[in-house]
Amino acid sequence: MKLSLMYSYLNTDLAIIEKELEASIKGNHPVLQQAGLHLLQSGGKRLRPVFVLLGGKFGDYDINVIKNVAVTLELIHTASLVHDDVIDDADLRRGKPTIKAKWDNKIAMYAGDYILGSSLEIITKLPNPLLHKLLAHTIVEVCLGEIEQIKDKYRFDQNLRCYLRRIKRKTALLIASSCQLGAVAADVPTEVHKKLFLYGYYVGMAFQITDDILDFTGTDEQLGKPAGSDLMQGNITLPVLYAMKNESLKQQIVQVSERTTAAEIKPLITAIKQSDAIKQAEALSNRYLEKAYKILGELPACRARNTLYNVAKYIGKRKF
Repeated sequence: MKLSLMYSYLNTDLAIIEKELEASIKGNHPVLQQAGLHLLQSGGKRLRPVFVLLGGKFGDYDINVIKNVAVTLELIHTASLVHDDVIDDADLRRGKPTIKAKWDNKIAMYAGDYILGSSLEIITKLPNPLLHKLLAHTIVEVCLGEIEQIKDKYRFDQNLRCYLRRIKRKTALLIASSCQLGAVAADVPTEVHKKLFLYGYYVGMAFQITDDILDFTGTDEQLGKPAGSDLMQGNITLPVLYAMKNESLKQQIVQVSERTTAAEIKPLITAIKQSDAIKQAEALSNRYLEKAYKILGELPACRARNTLYNVAKYIGKRKF
């Protein structure tokens, strides 16, 4: 089943969120507006808003309240992508030119800041102090994750703990917060929104590990960017860490630098793809998913819980 069909009953509310997203960045400056819309309309899955809505379904669900949380978290995610593309010097995202490629680095950085500022303006519509506290903590952690990614580029001596901490901050926390903050906005009991946070964390970890696997196993067309881009950009992902347990592969991997070309790295990508590293990475992703399933079993039975189960299952098996 397609991912979108699993939560098709949310389509009316997702359409409302889509309109709110576009309205949120229609400011007075045409360049910032064009740059923001360029990325928003480039085909994102809107997973974070979906998690917000599903979290809200465990409590007093009101789309007029929940939409503010969903829009805020999607804008924070979008802003982080804009900044990522500048840091990684990426020309393509989802097969389309990045903001920094279509305009320049300065416009991209200001566009990212503008989108982030817009997100914070929207969340002020909700008075709940817990929402603001949790959101502020999430933003701080996401920023720390971005700094760590820069610091760890081409650092081949990093360990598994470094990688897991980095993807927790880079990806998992925003998904976990989406599940939790949607529930908080719907006034669910504390024990429920804390369990939804854990579910989102485990699913987020599996999601990023799967992304890192697909960077090796996918084609340029499927990825919307060159296969092996992470390693070329110096991002040491889980398949690379596992591959370096093989001394022969390690000797090749540590030679990768900013000067390495796509043609030069292609045989190495193939070698990593054919090694046990991919299966080992998949096994760790599956362990996180099993933890997510366990947490779901502790939540109240409802349609949203079934959907969260199906979404987690999809993430574990997704190809593209």
